[in-house]
Amino acid sequence: MMADQIAVNEEKVLSVQDDINRKPLSLDEMVPSQIVSELNKYVIGQEKAKRTIAVALRNRTRRKRLPDKIREEVYPKNIIMIGPTGVGKTEIARRIARLSNAPFIKVEATKYTEVGYVGRDVESMVRDLMGSAVSMVRRELAAANAKAVEERVEERILDLLIPNVGSTANTDVQFDNARISAREQIRAQLRAGLLDNTEVEIPSQLMRPKVGIELMGGSMDDIQNAMNSLGSIFQNATQGGPRNRKRKVPVKRARELFTEEESERSVDQEKANEIAKERTEQMGIIFIDEIDKIAGKNSSSSSPDVSREGVQRDILPIVEGTKVTTKWGVIDTSHILFIAAGAFHVSKPSDLIPELQGRFPLRVELEALSADDFFRILKEPENAITLQYKELLKTEGVDVIFTDEAVHRISEIAYEVNSTTENIGARRLYTIMETLLDDLSFNASEMGGQTVEITKEYVNERLSNVVKDQDLSRYIL
Repeated sequence: MMADQIAVNEEKVLSVQDDINRKPLSLDEMVPSQIVSELNKYVIGQEKAKRTIAVALRNRTRRKRLPDKIREEVYPKNIIMIGPTGVGKTEIARRIARLSNAPFIKVEATKYTEVGYVGRDVESMVRDLMGSAVSMVRRELAAANAKAVEERVEERILDLLIPNVGSTANTDVQFDNARISAREQIRAQLRAGLLDNTEVEIPSQLMRPKVGIELMGGSMDDIQNAMNSLGSIFQNATQGGPRNRKRKVPVKRARELFTEEESERSVDQEKANEIAKERTEQMGIIFIDEIDKIAGKNSSSSSPDVSREGVQRDILPIVEGTKVTTKWGVIDTSHILFIAAGAFHVSKPSDLIPELQGRFPLRVELEALSADDFFRILKEPENAITLQYKELLKTEGVDVIFTDEAVHRISEIAYEVNSTTENIGARRLYTIMETLLDDLSFNASEMGGQTVEITKEYVNERLSNVVKDQDLSRYIL
């Protein structure tokens, strides 16, 4: 009997452990091998780049565990990824953002200009990062109060469907009981979704987009947004304001608007801003793409190059560590991790100004993709291109089957076209798949219930002539 009880207890412990193992880990909890394993689900090859980034991300967690005295002296080792287009640089960043519970943004280096030129200043990337962190923390705090918010939203909708009757001198107890009973019946219908399309009247101010003005923006875009916001505010004032106006919307839409409003009320904004500021400064990650586009071979030859070098000089203090003023407070960028990426087809990393090169001590070179890599890209990732097309056509009732021979042939064609024309990496697979399945995609709505097998012969029939004609393939593929 005792042995049976022990076995039952062990089974419960194992069951709990299995639940823990199945629970998705946050980036803070992942060791480098787990981070690489997650990236492997979507990014084929590039093991060196994934290992380097995994270690850099894990070092963020390790730093948090250090004593205060040492922690402030440990700075992130910024990374620059070098490799041709379409090999996975941006995809790695996108997947890190999905994994990360830390503030993360991806920016394009080409959108920024030197101070004094028209365009966005580089400090706006820090403001965008802080804005992302604030939104993240607000969502988390709102989720913690989700149950209470849901109850308040339900009561507000019920008040619209069955308004409470005001008290009178002669209270009719029987009437009140009937009203309460009717309210509970409506509540049951509401929870069952039977009233989602019923229209109710809500204040029109709930339908208005929320506007905000950031005076420290520093760019023409920010100034234009501020002016537009001021214009809408004054327009409302001259029209008497929308506060007393009503607008009819379905219950489903009213629930969304009420949930948004009640969620905002349930969050302590000052607390959210403090948490977001701490996360941004200690765990923030900024991915700067297309950094090669601001590198010039001879910066003194033309004004555009001067502007690009000016952007590099403006990025220097941000990466090194400076204080940036935002509407949520002053952000110290000293411990924000910067990951830069560029193809460097025309320029090379040494064309960046030396000071900026020194701010990115870790360099990772990503390799060009082979035919075998293309085959794995088409078959292995959870969002594989072949799977995407199968699911798209399945919505029309057409079942598409890709044979391994066909996938191998597609991979060979992609590699061959990349070798003879511009090498655009894995993006070539999209152009080839679109050309391959053009007729099928066009006629799929009339082929419901059919099964189409994509074979090697099918691929050769539709693509061989295009591949052989170099001039034609240059434009079509």
